[in-house]
Amino acid sequence: MVIITWVILVGFAVWFLYVFVADIIEHREQLEPVSWIKTGLIGFGVNFFDVLGIGAFAPQTALLKFTKQTSDKLIPGTMNVANTFSVLIQAIIFIQVIEVEPTTLILMFLAAMLGAIIGADIVAKLSENKIRFTMSIALLITAGFMFANQMDWIQGEGVAIGIHGWKLIIACVVNFILGALMTAGVGLYAPCMALVFLLGLSPQVAFPIMMGSCAFLMPPASYKFIKSGAYNKKAALGMAIPSVLAVLIAAFIVKSLPLDALRWMILGIILYTSATMFWSAWKPQLKA
Repeated sequence: MVIITWVILVGFAVWFLYVFVADIIEHREQLEPVSWIKTGLIGFGVNFFDVLGIGAFAPQTALLKFTKQTSDKLIPGTMNVANTFSVLIQAIIFIQVIEVEPTTLILMFLAAMLGAIIGADIVAKLSENKIRFTMSIALLITAGFMFANQMDWIQGEGVAIGIHGWKLIIACVVNFILGALMTAGVGLYAPCMALVFLLGLSPQVAFPIMMGSCAFLMPPASYKFIKSGAYNKKAALGMAIPSVLAVLIAAFIVKSLPLDALRWMILGIILYTSATMFWSAWKPQLKA
């Protein structure tokens, strides 16, 4: 199962790299006027701390908005495209021994992937104000799960490595929804971990399910964003290149850091960004 998963992930990586690079080359004369340095630092920073357990989407949303590197409408697509290759690299590095029943694993992966494909189509067509409302809610959801993790409210005591029947149906339905929400900027890791724990699965299987779900859903979702043009090409490229280096440094050299204080600080930034997104969306309606 591990070898098959690796082959699929490597195949996804090669295919996505081709699609992304081809789109950049095709539009090389139309790249947006954003900063290589700012986007590079954002890509490196969020992916470095993502490997160490902070999460990427929420802080990345905040940084992209505060540094004005892309319009709010393009943030979801830009983040998905920019982080796809780094997530695939993480999955190839970390999914070494998958002690999960194959049926559970495959169906949850496919559900997340299908949700992301449908979600990306919907998000790519939303107006900027609707994107702002969606991102505001997404950030609040992320903040809620971050707070629950900080308070140790999300814990698992199950021992199962697979589920069947109604539990498997619930797992697939929820993972489908999480895959769709990820295209709007809701990180999948924390809610997926909560799902795994609530269904009585062993905490040890949470990581392969979370990582694998993201690795399977992001390439097709990002493909949708690329083909619809619903992403900032230069910002995505600027973040994607250093993100791979960040993943390798965090995974093989640093491995762990004391991050508790940083998590609380990022939680505050996420809440502030959520409020800012909401106000940006609400302000035009007040003037109408």
